[in-house]
Amino acid sequence: MCSRIAAVLRGKNKASYTPHVDTGDFVIVINCEKVTFTGNKLEEKLYDHFTGYPGGLKQETAKNLQARRPEVLIERGVKGMLPKNRLGRKMYKKLFVYAGAEHPHGAQQPKELKY
Repeated sequence: MCSRIAAVLRGKNKASYTPHVDTGDFVIVINCEKVTFTGNKLEEKLYDHFTGYPGGLKQETAKNLQARRPEVLIERGVKGMLPKNRLGRKMYKKLFVYAGAEHPHGAQQPKELKY
């Protein structure tokens, strides 16, 4: 799912795709608390966070992170697939992830993306 979202953010699904131009669309992801993992990734996959202090490397399993902040699983997965430069940061700002089915973007008339 994250790779498809990253492709839409980059604009790779359009005929006018250009690597150095932001031609992608805005993406709204809802119900991210229902994300499932294959295999034992839910118990074994670790997410790192560094506090900035010596010895401040914190690790958390995907299961704990999904219970605490389910949006982060999608955000981190997509961010890792975008370019690591100014253009990638601009693309990442067009991603909106929500845990429930409600989102405040109804006025923009979003369309469901079928893959």
